[in-house]
Order: sequence, then structure tokens, then C-alpha cells
Amino acid sequence: MKISRVLPLGLVSALLALNSCADRHNSSSALTVSPQSAVVESSTSRPARRVPAWDALFRYDGRFDFSDSNAPVIIWQASCIGLDFSGDSLALLFDDAKGQCFFNATVDGSNTVVEVREGQPVHPTSLVGLGSGRHHFELFKRSEADAGTVRFRGVELSHGGQAWTPALPAYRLRMEFFGDSITVGACNEDGPADQWETRRTHNAALSYAALTAQAFSADCRNIAVSGMGIATGWVNKKAGEVWDKIYPNPASPRAALTNWVPQVVFVNFGENDDSYPRAHGQPFPAGYTDGYVALVRAIRAAYPAAHIVLLRGGMYGGAKSEPLRTAWEAAVAQLEASDPNATHFVFTHWTGPHPRVADDRAMADELIAWLKQQPFMQAYSQLPQS
Repeated sequence: MKISRVLPLGLVSALLALNSCADRHNSSSALTVSPQSAVVESSTSRPARRVPAWDALFRYDGRFDFSDSNAPVIIWQASCIGLDFSGDSLALLFDDAKGQCFFNATVDGSNTVVEVREGQPVHPTSLVGLGSGRHHFELFKRSEADAGTVRFRGVELSHGGQAWTPALPAYRLRMEFFGDSITVGACNEDGPADQWETRRTHNAALSYAALTAQAFSADCRNIAVSGMGIATGWVNKKAGEVWDKIYPNPASPRAALTNWVPQVVFVNFGENDDSYPRAHGQPFPAGYTDGYVALVRAIRAAYPAAHIVLLRGGMYGGAKSEPLRTAWEAAVAQLEASDPNATHFVFTHWTGPHPRVADDRAMADELIAWLKQQPFMQAYSQLPQS
């Protein structure tokens, strides 16, 4: 919907007497909220309701940058924003796009892929033809953090539309996945060859991480970066430098890790430590084992009660590289000897190019079957969804 005039935010703030609200359900920072939403005028001069991003009606799930609560930055793949509303249409409001971002915008289970690229209009800008009555909306970031970020400004409802806080998802537990392109779902909707020009076909919603979490009704965080390794990789950043950051950048502020604490953590690194030096005629990095141990111990310090699952595999290196296997097993032996809540799993299924959706499904099926046999998972399977 084209907007011809918007109330100045300062005036809206003054009228609504904004308050600070800490720890929205499953969000990673405090939000500024209001008792109602701003009103705008559309180009047709019929009043429409804008629900700004800071409104308490929104549910934020994920690791966001809330330093500007008027326009939080959507960063990590699998981050989700939810809202219930009435009306026949919903306009999406973004700005300050960096790189490229792709979202699954779902209304009542019907999905539309939304594209937000730096310097280009949002496509599509509105979801239309939704019908009357109450609807449930979710905005899920399918493309990875390192490909792009964008500020979320809220939504605009059609004339007469209302908004409500959505019901809390029926989660049994919380899972967090740390990894690289295999975990992020890179290229999983591509054809025979991997492509990186557009991230539209890189869908974190169908990654093995997401599929595994769904099987256990788990709230899921996906903190993974394509090309990233422990000691080396195809990008400059390393896992130990960004796993706990708001952005996938070593210089980023640290995330508020105590606001959302996982019960099961998965760590899957090594493919890039193997493939990058092999492609450049270099030996496997000597610092991999120590770096891996240091990373997992840092995760343990942040999440002292979590069960940590050390993963290997999904592509050639994890399945066939002897140097990687030797270095990874050395790290696992150290960690399991000192940490009774650390264990390991090796995928049997692997691919030459990046895993496609069918491969993600095969990997998830392996991991799900193994998890169902683990004593630490038995308690979670008995918990009611809440």
C-alpha cells in the first residue's frame, strides 16, 4: 500500500507514552512497546492501521539487533516474527537492506517468498486477497545472515484491520545449531549445480537443523555461516569469533545469551577447514583440534546445563577426509572425557555438492533416529507442548 502521510514517530511516541518491556517470549533483547498502534493515511485517504515494529503485539523469535527498537534488524536465518491480524491484506515495511534477504511470509499456512535486496524495492510489498476474519502471520528468514540483513519497520493492515498477539508456539524444548553452509541450508533448493548469485534457493526452513527441531517440537536457533571454519575457511571469520555475536562479524557486540538458553546444542564444523586448504594445496590446519575444543568449552561456559552434540559430516570432508576425521576425533575425545553432557554423532549420508532438500531430509532422519535413542532426550519427549 502506498503511504502518502505518516505521523512523525516522535509525536506517536509522545502520545502513546512508550515503555520498556524486557524479555519478549524467545526474543534476545528487550523491546519498547505501546498499548496501541500508529494510524496512517493511505493514498486512497481511507485510514489504515500501521503496527510498528516496537509494538508488543509482535512476537520475535531469534537473535535480533534491538538497539533501535523502532526498527530492529533481522539478521540470522530461521529468525521469525509473528502477528495475528484481521483484514484482506498486509503490507510489509522494511528499510536499510544490506545485501539480499529472502523470507517465507506465511499467512494461515499459505507461503509467499518475499525478496528484500539492497537498493531495490521489496517484492512483493503486500500480501493481498487474504479474506475476512482473523489470520496468523509469520515472517521467517530463509536466507543466511552473512548474505544480508534488513530493518523491520512493522506492517500495515487494510482499512478496519485489527491486530493481536499470536498464541505462543507449542514448544517442548530449545535447540541451537552452530555450523557452516551445511547447517544453514545453503543451495538446498538449487538444481544440479550450486549457485550463490541469488540466495532465493538457500532455504533454512528446510535445512537438516530445522527438520530435526520440528521433529521434537523444538524452538530452534540457527547460528551458521557458509564457508566458516574453526581454524580456516572460505571466509575470514572463524566460528570462535562469531558464535556468540549479534551479527556474523567478529567486531559485533555480544548477544544477550541469557535471554534465550538452549537445552540441546549442536556443533558441526570442519568441512571448510578441510576443503579450503585442500583446494589451495595446503595441509590441514594444525590449530583445528585446539580451536574446536576452545569453541565447545566457550559454549559450555555460556550454557552450563545444556547437552552438547558434536556433529561431523554432510559433505565430502566430513565423510572422507582422514585429516579432518583424526583432528575431530581428537577434539571429541578431550571434550567427552571432561564433560559428561557432551556426546557425538557422525552422519552417514553425504553429498558432493551442497546437500539438497532431499539430503537435508536424509540427514535429519539419521539425527532424529539417533536422538530418540539418547537418554537425555527421553525426558523432553515426555514433556507437554507449551
